[in-house]
Amino acid sequence: MSLPAAQPTLTGAAMTEDRKILTLQQFISSEEKLHPEATGEFSQLMRDISLAARIVSREVNRAGLSFILGEANLINVQGESVQKLDVYAENAFLSALRLGGMVGVYGSEEQDDVVPLAECDQRHGKYAVLIDPLDGSSNIDVNVSIGTIFSIYKRISVQGAGNLEDCLQPGLQQVAAGYVLYGSSTMLVYTTGNGVNGFTLEPSLGEFILSHPGLKLPAKPRFYSINQAVMADVSEGLKDYIVDVEARNASVDKPLLNARYIGSLVADFHRNLLQGGIFIYPGTQKKPQGKLRLMYEANPMAFLIEQAGGMATDGRRRIMDIAPEALHQRTPLFIGNSSEVERVMSFIVKNG
Repeated sequence: MSLPAAQPTLTGAAMTEDRKILTLQQFISSEEKLHPEATGEFSQLMRDISLAARIVSREVNRAGLSFILGEANLINVQGESVQKLDVYAENAFLSALRLGGMVGVYGSEEQDDVVPLAECDQRHGKYAVLIDPLDGSSNIDVNVSIGTIFSIYKRISVQGAGNLEDCLQPGLQQVAAGYVLYGSSTMLVYTTGNGVNGFTLEPSLGEFILSHPGLKLPAKPRFYSINQAVMADVSEGLKDYIVDVEARNASVDKPLLNARYIGSLVADFHRNLLQGGIFIYPGTQKKPQGKLRLMYEANPMAFLIEQAGGMATDGRRRIMDIAPEALHQRTPLFIGNSSEVERVMSFIVKNG
């Protein structure tokens, strides 16, 4: 008996001969060809980000063997305990962006102030990058998916190195945003305002391969994500929304919205992006502005979700309309399918 001819595949990437294999850099280059004014600088910047992401991914996957789990005995500007992998990720991205030469100024959750990367004018290092190098790092020691979140702006300043003004731009001014998820596979998901595309790292090649083109939120949300431990301290409007969710679930045989909360923004967001849902990190009586950072977390995720067909608000305002006042400014965040975001907003507004 003769066996059927084997179909050529790319190991680990599930690519067949009738599907074109497209790397991240090939994809960016093809997009730049549609814009005659493109100079290739953005392509270089994404190469730098993807290089750092591959380095961090390698260390995340071998963290337990390379003895970089646990705390670094440091407290960052947010007042949070710094993990050893936080330090590693910060150094990886900062070094890659500094050497790449495309970034004039860098802002990070781990830095007290912005970091000018080059004494140059706007013709060189014309971008400002804001980054959460390792989101969800409190989950590192228990092997839960974590990630990197990044936001890219064009510099406003013309002379000298970049400065704080370059970073304190509203989310509407972002030229690109994305995240890297370090999970069962490593994925880089980003947007430049022309849709959302996801790339999966093929370890044997060391390349990010286009695996999730044209990502859009499913029409019907499946999940709601909120830390139930804070519910006693939230607004009456949000409490009423959760009661509404429970009532809707009780009215059918199968819950309309299942509760899922990982506690890692990238992981919760990624699940809801692929399967539909809403993520909520509210303000509380103790912390009215919530916990998440506007510049490093809320703005980039808002850009992504809007490009995928969803919404992001602070409960009353569109996230990307907020004029930032401080580098480490915090904001409540309601993000996901528009139907659920609008619904929770109606309860908050109704309750004043």
